[in-house]
Amino acid sequence: MKRKMLLAMASAALAGTVLAQGTTDIGDAAQGKLLADKVCAACHGVDGNSVASINPSLAGQHPAYLYNQLKSMKSQARVNPVMSGILSTLNDNDLRNAAAYFAAQKPLPREAADKTQLVAGQKLFRAGNAVTHVPACMACHGPSGAGIPDQFPRLGSQQAAYIAKQLGDFKAGTRKGPDGKPSQMNDIAARLSDSEMKAVSEYISGLR
Repeated sequence: MKRKMLLAMASAALAGTVLAQGTTDIGDAAQGKLLADKVCAACHGVDGNSVASINPSLAGQHPAYLYNQLKSMKSQARVNPVMSGILSTLNDNDLRNAAAYFAAQKPLPREAADKTQLVAGQKLFRAGNAVTHVPACMACHGPSGAGIPDQFPRLGSQQAAYIAKQLGDFKAGTRKGPDGKPSQMNDIAARLSDSEMKAVSEYISGLR
């Protein structure tokens, strides 16, 4: 029964994210590089591999997912005052081009900063938590954290601190879906303890 419930939650998550994100045409990566060099590199790295733990790495992210998140932050459906201010000066083609450029970059491999968290993080990522009805993260993001194009974001090699912050924001309800409405991640994160969020974030950062 518990296994069926977890599978049902994962299936619902898949359907919800597909509807929320949709698809987008890939932009011009060459134009995106010019924009990245001028606007994005200071926080996200020239090649999309952030060196600051609070800033997400964008290299290798699925273009449709990245475009939709940029669009969401520009409209302020996703609340991020810093990004909303930056994006307010960019048009839709700029967002597509930036998404295309960063998607074409190669993510640099990372290692978990706190290796004591790996066993617990791996268990949650691969199997979830049947007691609290948390589905396995890999059900949507894949066993290597590569995600599914146009559906679920790439998580592997992401900054652990950034992942933990986003899980905390989903849990608190300060981050929702790209349309500004509660998403399946709000429900899933609400079932996670602080220790689980830390453990799974550390494990994910080392995936490649």
